[in-house]
Amino acid sequence: MLGFCFGVRRAVELAEKALNENPQKKVYSLGPLIHNESVLKSLGERGLITVEEKDMETIPQESVVIIRAHGVAPKVIQRLEEKKCFIVDATCPRVKASQKMVERYTSQNDYVVLTGDRNHGEVIGIAGYAGENFIQVQDYKEAEKIQIKDSDKVNVILLSQTTYSPVEFAKIEKLFRTKYKNLAVMNTICPATNERQNALLELCKKVDGVLVIGGKTSANTTRLFITAKENCKNCAHIQSEKDIPKDFYKLKTVGITAGASTPDGIIDTVENTLQFIYNN
Repeated sequence: MLGFCFGVRRAVELAEKALNENPQKKVYSLGPLIHNESVLKSLGERGLITVEEKDMETIPQESVVIIRAHGVAPKVIQRLEEKKCFIVDATCPRVKASQKMVERYTSQNDYVVLTGDRNHGEVIGIAGYAGENFIQVQDYKEAEKIQIKDSDKVNVILLSQTTYSPVEFAKIEKLFRTKYKNLAVMNTICPATNERQNALLELCKKVDGVLVIGGKTSANTTRLFITAKENCKNCAHIQSEKDIPKDFYKLKTVGITAGASTPDGIIDTVENTLQFIYNN
């Protein structure tokens, strides 16, 4: 399973539709639509303007603004509405579900613990929906330090960034099951993330080297690369066929995997390049 995940494909399709339907208006993306330079370049050439969330005030009134798959906090939506912008909400449905869960559970005075990268757009957006009883942890070490007051009298809800490491999440879940009797686990990791990780583990057993294809700023691609490094002697994180290390052409078998924001075309080009070299 390679190529765009559902959420990324949907975001790109919504962006293309917005560009087609608004040829006379500027179309903005609040943050990079996806973590892939070639796709961003192509959309930019068609007129998509990327503006970081912190620079939102530079977006003119009544503009078309795309919310990327990562989602944003409610206050961001509110400000865009105040500016009378036409909002194209491309938030991944799975991220949207996490936003609603965090909002609901913290409003009930339950404690919500979210695993993920606190600097990632998805996590920042989800945190914007949270009430007071919200804790964000990046890894197992941070999870060990958590102390929830009167934890035997409250519900503790564990959920995750959609692209978080399944292995790290499982470790944290196991820890929490020993600490909190009123624990509810919502495994909100995207199935595409799980499937790619599991497929990569199997792939590493069968090949001499692994190429991980995807943007350098893509969280799920980075996690794939970490897994590859831990399970295969030869691995490299590349963005296109131009980045394939020459040493890989000397290996007998090379496996490829790709992040959820890597277009099919780039994956096909890498595969065709490898096949051309091996057949000649």
